[in-house]
Order: sequence, then C-alpha cells, then structure tokens
Amino acid sequence: MKKSLFAAALLSLALAACGGADKAAETAASAASEAAASATEAAASATEAAASAATEATEAAASATEAAASATEAAASATEAAASEAAK
Repeated sequence: MKKSLFAAALLSLALAACGGADKAAETAASAASEAAASATEAAASATEAAASAATEATEAAASATEAAASATEAAASATEAAASEAAK
C-alpha cells in the first residue's frame, strides 16, 4: 500500500511537471481511494479471522469443561468403588 501511494506521488509530480496537474490530482486521488479500499478489505478480513478464532477458542473451552466434568465423575465413581471394597 505504501509503495502504491509512493508511486502515485511520483507519477503526480511527473504529470505536474509536464503540465498535467489535473491528471496528477486525479491519479493521486485514485491511488488513495484504492489504498483505502485495500485497507478496509484487510480490516474486514482480520475481523473475520478474529471472530473465527474466538469461536474456536470458546468451543475448545467448552470441550475442556466437559472433559473435566467427565474426569470428576470418573474420580467420584472410583472413590465410591474403593470405599465399597474397603467396607467389605
């Protein structure tokens, strides 16, 4: 993006030096518009990626919570079985 703005500025200078000031301004405005569109697109893509990552993290946390609950139940069952054996 910086390179395209730099190139547009150089082209604007060259056109202005040759008497094409209007064309130079138009070229610079066009390059700025394209750069803004690219930046907006990149921001939207980054936002989408962040939302996807957050969703995946939430799902992973839910799975971990379920696994912890299952482990707790298994430990409780093992404790009950051990207590039952000890009582015999």
